Amino acid sequence: MIFRTLVAASVTGSWLFALPAVASESTLAKIKQTSAIKLGYRENSPPFSFVADDKKAHGYSIDLCTLVANDIARQLGIAKLDVQWVPVSAQSRFEALKSGAIDIECGNTTQTISRRADFDFSLMTFVDGASLLYRSGENPKSLDDIKGQRIAVVSGTTTEKAMEKLVAAEKLGIQLIKVKDHNEALAALQNKTATAYAADRTVLITTALLGGEGKAYTVAENQFTYEPYGLMMRRDAELRLAVDRTLAQLYRSGEIGPVLQNWFGPLGKPGEVLTVMILLNGLPE
Repeated sequence: MIFRTLVAASVTGSWLFALPAVASESTLAKIKQTSAIKLGYRENSPPFSFVADDKKAHGYSIDLCTLVANDIARQLGIAKLDVQWVPVSAQSRFEALKSGAIDIECGNTTQTISRRADFDFSLMTFVDGASLLYRSGENPKSLDDIKGQRIAVVSGTTTEKAMEKLVAAEKLGIQLIKVKDHNEALAALQNKTATAYAADRTVLITTALLGGEGKAYTVAENQFTYEPYGLMMRRDAELRLAVDRTLAQLYRSGEIGPVLQNWFGPLGKPGEVLTVMILLNGLPE
């Protein structure tokens, strides 16, 4: 019954633009020269990017980046591309791109205007929104019911910024507990250090199902942010075009269907917003 509740909650709901920290050559030129591409992944942001029991990266964004890498190899005529997976966190992903430690970040990073000032983003890969996860039976009717209480949020995320603004605007006296990742946030909820855990809805549901088997948690009905995800890169028009070509073809052909089903099938059919996103981003060649 709890699983169905969680599922229902999820359904409703350029050449020279590289930053100075890296070489001025285009990323595609570097990939062609080295026959290698470095892809950044999050270790615990299921179902988008996480490490499974085999100690390898898995997830929806991982599958997208794998398809992108294969296409780039074909476009550049590389017989065997060395795909190097590099772990990053919510806090380190930006510097990893700037320094050249990774070429593409494959997680659940929200596109914002301020981030676009420093980085390139692909076509949208997913649309989500932040909500709150509670222990079962403790879901309040409104934010007024949690005045003065504690909410866990992962630092370095758009949800952190949104919660800071929401708390300040509503004058609720809520204390934000800033943690390094989703596992730490769930632990804070489990040991009652936090009253609620704020993150994107899909991440909340998946984390609850994996970490607590869906038995001990409920997701709030309210959604208080808009989170358009994309694959993040350094400012490089050539690489962005190569990535977008792969994604547009996936959306246009319908080949994205099995990928979505594999990672989001248990959460129900894609909502209308996600369906429209795929249609709008299936750009013609």
